[in-house]
Amino acid sequence: MVVAGRRKSIAVFITLGACLILVCILLYVGWVLLDWRNGMLLFLGLLLLTLIISGVVINTIFLVREIRRNEQKDAFINAVTHELKTPVASIRLYLETLLTRPLDEAKRNEFYRTMLEDNDRLLATIEQVLRTGRLGPSRPKLNLSRIDLSAVVETCLARARTVYHIPPESLKYQPGQPVTILGDPDEVHAAVSNLIDNAVKYSGREVKVTVETASVDGKYVTVRVKDEGAGIAKTELKQIFKRFYRAPGPLATRVKGTGLGLFIVRSVAKRHGGRAWAESEGPGRGSTFVLQLPIVQ
Repeated sequence: MVVAGRRKSIAVFITLGACLILVCILLYVGWVLLDWRNGMLLFLGLLLLTLIISGVVINTIFLVREIRRNEQKDAFINAVTHELKTPVASIRLYLETLLTRPLDEAKRNEFYRTMLEDNDRLLATIEQVLRTGRLGPSRPKLNLSRIDLSAVVETCLARARTVYHIPPESLKYQPGQPVTILGDPDEVHAAVSNLIDNAVKYSGREVKVTVETASVDGKYVTVRVKDEGAGIAKTELKQIFKRFYRAPGPLATRVKGTGLGLFIVRSVAKRHGGRAWAESEGPGRGSTFVLQLPIVQ
């Protein structure tokens, strides 16, 4: 039904464009057949022609946007399918091996750990999709409480080091003065975790990520996540926060993802009265992602 709806949406734009072009042709023919030397008719004809051409241009713009949006949705569906199917297939393979082959205790424990990691990856993908749905128009109210932001960052860093098998020196934390914010613990944790995950994934082979927290004028606190990885083109700095969007490039084809992480970060920031943005000098020069949230006065 979703595919049929998207095809119908594109068909509407194509039909409208064809109708506008047909009207333009009929107007021109009628103009010639009647009397193109009539001043009033000439004025009306030019006015209508201008309006029709404008309509064709606007219709084309919307058509291109709709096609791109559909392409992003298709890419998202493919990515989510892969993210769900891969760990399930892996868990099944390990279970079949455990059932059919005699293994020593060390090997069995290794298989158990791998299956737990695959299970965590599966749950993370599902939670990412569900959280995106909760951030939609019918989103629930925030469950506000006082949060020690430094503690949240420490927890997210510890998780990332475990999940990605990263040594502490490759994922550093430079805390500022302790600050307290008023927010939803689950959403703030998800935003910080997504920023760190994004930095690690796009760092390439050698991970060098630094996380900093700092107070801004005593009113806001910023979480800055800096990496030395792929970098971002200037034209992509705003686009990457859109739902389903993934910046093009050779690394993007190798890095697994759904295109939802940064959308969640910005949505959480807005819901808490803050904002999120990205900084980069260009491809190959690293990136810095910033999450800014208000401090409890």
